[in-house]
Amino acid sequence: MNRQLKSFLVMTRSGDAAARSLGQDVSAWLEPRGAHATVCEHLSTRGDCGCRVPEGAFDVVLVLGGDGTFIGVARASLGQGRPLLGLNLGRVGFLAEPAGDWRRSLSALLAGTYTLSRRVCLSYDVKRGGGSVCSGLAINDLVVSRGELARLIRLLVQRDGERVGAMRSDGLIISTPTGSTAYGFSAGGPLVYPEMEAICLTPVCPFLNNFRPVVLPAAGELSVVVEDQAGEVRLSVDGQRSFALEPGDVVRVRRAPDDLILAETDKTSYFAKLASKGFFTER
Repeated sequence: MNRQLKSFLVMTRSGDAAARSLGQDVSAWLEPRGAHATVCEHLSTRGDCGCRVPEGAFDVVLVLGGDGTFIGVARASLGQGRPLLGLNLGRVGFLAEPAGDWRRSLSALLAGTYTLSRRVCLSYDVKRGGGSVCSGLAINDLVVSRGELARLIRLLVQRDGERVGAMRSDGLIISTPTGSTAYGFSAGGPLVYPEMEAICLTPVCPFLNNFRPVVLPAAGELSVVVEDQAGEVRLSVDGQRSFALEPGDVVRVRRAPDDLILAETDKTSYFAKLASKGFFTER
């Protein structure tokens, strides 16, 4: 049994009346049970949490929204050591639990009958002319891709200084096991068990190229070199932030110093969840 959680930070999806209402219900339900909740709106336009949270002030972060809200809050909370639990108010909700069962979920947190799942995250740094132009963290994936024009880009991939391969493609997806069910899967990449310590590389529409999707150990440093001399190339972070890249830029990717910690109360297995979300189908 894990420790009982009594202090909740409740993050609600920006501009969502249903999420705000549920946040108020959660706060009212927790109070007579000896727990406390602080409800705060996640302002996604800022790219982080819409309120500043003191370190160590809360036992757990409860996210009310869809997977996008969960990923944004998770990225902003990474490194604070608090577990996160999501209640799904979106469409897919692969990272969250059913919002309709929120009383059961919270009861498990209060009683300490939940489990903890640790997930690999990514740290990135873009080098240009000897300096760094941007850096940060990713929960699901980093994507180096073409801009508005439908033209191929040339990318060189290295791992710890060793050449892995080069490609002409629409782009390259670097995903965590958690993110393997997202864009990487849509592009033909593998499904990777979420608690594995691995990083996935999946090319997007490669042209006359034998660079196949590959799963690598999470240790070590990946480098993606932009070799194009013309046209727009961009780096996308979790599908929520985007940066323009230039020829010669090097996107360096490593395992983040801190893992994402999920508090889980839903007993549905990983494979049953894949089947329920349509990843596995039978004739």
